[in-house]
Amino acid sequence: MRISRFILAFIFTISSGVLSAQEISSPDGSFTLSFSLDASGAPTYQLNFKDQPVIESSRLGLDLINDSVDLHMGFRILDTETTSLDETWNPVWGEESEIRNHYQEFLVKLEQVSTERKLNIRFRLFDSGLGFRYEFPVQEVMGHFAIAEELTEFAMTGDHTAFWIPGDYDTQEYDYTESKLSEIRDLMESAITPNASQTPISETAVQTALMMKSEEGLYINIHEAALIDYAAMHLELNDKQMIFRSHLTPDAQGVKGYLYTPAQSPWRTVIVGESGADILASRITYNLNEPSKIDETAWIKPMKYLGVWWEMITGQSSWAYTDELRAVKLGETDYSKVQPNGKHGATTENVKKYIDFAAEHGFDGVLVEGWNEGWEDWFGNSKDYVFDFLSPYPDFDLEGIAAYAKSKDVKMIMHHETSSSVRNYERHLDEAYQLMKDYDYPAVKSGYVGNMLPRGEHHYSQWLVNHYQYAVEKAAEYQIMVNAHEAVRPTGVARTWPNLIANESARGTEYQAFGGNKANHVTVLPFTRQIGGPMDYTPGIFEMDVFNGSHVNSTLANQLALYVTMYSPLQMAADYPENYKRFPDAFQFIKDVALDWEKSVYLEAEPGYYLTIARKAKESGEWFVGNVNGLDGRTGEIPFDFLEERKTYIAEIYSDASDAHFKTNPQAYEIRKVRVDSKSVLEQFSAPGGGYAIRIYEADKSELKGVKKLK
Repeated sequence: MRISRFILAFIFTISSGVLSAQEISSPDGSFTLSFSLDASGAPTYQLNFKDQPVIESSRLGLDLINDSVDLHMGFRILDTETTSLDETWNPVWGEESEIRNHYQEFLVKLEQVSTERKLNIRFRLFDSGLGFRYEFPVQEVMGHFAIAEELTEFAMTGDHTAFWIPGDYDTQEYDYTESKLSEIRDLMESAITPNASQTPISETAVQTALMMKSEEGLYINIHEAALIDYAAMHLELNDKQMIFRSHLTPDAQGVKGYLYTPAQSPWRTVIVGESGADILASRITYNLNEPSKIDETAWIKPMKYLGVWWEMITGQSSWAYTDELRAVKLGETDYSKVQPNGKHGATTENVKKYIDFAAEHGFDGVLVEGWNEGWEDWFGNSKDYVFDFLSPYPDFDLEGIAAYAKSKDVKMIMHHETSSSVRNYERHLDEAYQLMKDYDYPAVKSGYVGNMLPRGEHHYSQWLVNHYQYAVEKAAEYQIMVNAHEAVRPTGVARTWPNLIANESARGTEYQAFGGNKANHVTVLPFTRQIGGPMDYTPGIFEMDVFNGSHVNSTLANQLALYVTMYSPLQMAADYPENYKRFPDAFQFIKDVALDWEKSVYLEAEPGYYLTIARKAKESGEWFVGNVNGLDGRTGEIPFDFLEERKTYIAEIYSDASDAHFKTNPQAYEIRKVRVDSKSVLEQFSAPGGGYAIRIYEADKSELKGVKKLK
């Protein structure tokens, strides 16, 4: 690391009432960041990309509670520092085996003249965009303080096209809306659809990661990184001036955050590119997080799993053991005296069927939901002591299942639904994790469905962000991987805590059984939700007309492609085993596809319309390609120049049939084998809501015999 430190000699040079701007450039020179204090002493910044403005002059600062003078004007510059870094690090799992972290840094140290309070703002400029954060050094005049609001602005250069979901303190489980920024207000009411817990913010508030495209063709993404001990940020739009301002999630008292020095905010990120692929290839979010705090990581292993889950989601079976109980008191309710409902999914017999199927087809694990007592009154009752995460139902043999799974070389995945009773979960956390260790469960799926307890708290407030982090760090003590559902959206924290192997934190496959997702939903998620980390999307549905009468808005080939495009080191084959037996040739791709990658190449990427990604498996060296398509049929053309030159490969292509359609003919697919090399170009049709998946492997002469070359 090279550090040069200097004092701005011209901080007193004022031109037109504005302190002269200071500039730094990204390592490749494509970005320029300008910082200045305006005439009121308010810090401002501006971001340009290749001489085009991306963020126009925007103010920075914070409103504090019970302070007569807030931290957003009246500053002077005390000092500045510049730093550059160029390093490469190796993630425990990921979309590539090496990540380059290369940036120019500018740290400006400010003092508010009237109060003598100190505020530092640190900027890091990468070749794909900007990260910046507030830092509060130790100081006599400010120890403890409370935030009323963060005042960070992002001034847009025009009425961009955006892919957005409503700002909400309690859920991200919305379909995305595509519109101009100026249209958000008019479309907000229709964009807010029902959820188990939701608190919409305003007519113009949206969530990050926010994906936009300018009329000039620039792709712009706003998000945050390293969300630690702070409330999650939303963006509230002034649609007259096209300026976004940060809007933090409050606690039950309306306070946005309690901090004490030294402290810092999360990083605010702006990723910019000339193509959608540039956004997906950026690693700003991970690079702005700290290195792993887990020294020995051999126990953190990607997993492909099945589960007793989809049958509950679709209504074929239930989480609850009985229908007779209106209320349950753990430790007092005697389940041996009630009549089983005959629909309970987590029975020993049923779970063994999943274990057998997993063992037969080479899956790593099996998830079981509804195994533990308390599901009869778990939701909507504002119940504190809802589960103990220890006591199995009478028809689930915890010890026997563990032994049976071990005999089949299959790992069990634990399920902890908290019903958003956070105090109760923390009350049982050590015992629950120890139970997992005792029975060799390497991973847990946690859930936070419903309104928060303590009452009035929100899913994305500082208090709950700290809870999710506590659960992950506590899990690391027990060498347990965490897949958190309904938790705060990820912000790259999995670099620091790689046992956070997946999150949901968006509208997932389960909504396909609750009325459906938009058919282009999966073409948007990689540009929004996945900017912060992998998603447990639970793909692999082969029967689109599900048990409860809903329809899955996807083709079968699209479901296969999701194993490549929706990156996660934890991937579920979510459908019933019976449906995989009906389509064994298509199921083969799910069995073959890798989980951990050496390299990823983003071949074409247009949010909301199409996405094609090629990934090289870390261990086998095989390549896998996934394409997901939007609402209209499309024939795309992709080169295979990512393959090694002077080698011949076989490509197994799983594609939509010519008459496939997500609504009317979703199971129409074709499989073909062709010879390819680095000069090959594939022309391939993708149906509405469709796509294709490809496995590519190096072939010897005997395997090539009879396989035609790709035309």
